[in-house]
Amino acid sequence: MNHTVQTVFPPVNSGQPPSYEMLKEEHEVAVLGAPHNPAPPMSTVIHIRSETSVPDHVVWSLFNTLFMNTCCLGFIAFAYSVKSRDRKMVGDLTGAQAYASTAKCLNVWALILGILMTIPLIVIPVLIYQAHR
Repeated sequence: MNHTVQTVFPPVNSGQPPSYEMLKEEHEVAVLGAPHNPAPPMSTVIHIRSETSVPDHVVWSLFNTLFMNTCCLGFIAFAYSVKSRDRKMVGDLTGAQAYASTAKCLNVWALILGILMTIPLIVIPVLIYQAHR
C-alpha cells in the first residue's frame, strides 16, 4: 500500500498569505487522501413509498349512525367507511378512496337531513306551546 506524505501548509516564502479555501482543501486531501478511482462516483436512488393518508370517515359515520340516522344513511355510511378501512389495510388505495368518497357523501347527506329534521322537531312544539298559552 502506497502512502504519500503531503504537506498541509504551503511554503513560508510564497509571498502571499494562504486563503481559507486553499487550507481547507489541502487539509481534506491530507485527511482523506487523494481519490483512488478517477471515474465519477456512482449514486443509487431508493424510492420509498410514502403512506398516503386516505380518510375513511369512520368516526363521522358512527356519529351519524348513533345520533342522526336519517333514512339509515348513517348506517350505510358506516358500512362504506368500514369497507374503506378494509381496502386501506389490504393496500388498495384506489378502492379505499372510492369507498371513502361514498361514505363522505352519505355522511354529508345524513348530517344535512338530520339537521333539517331536528329543527322542525324543536320549532313546532314551541309554536304549539305558544299557541295554547
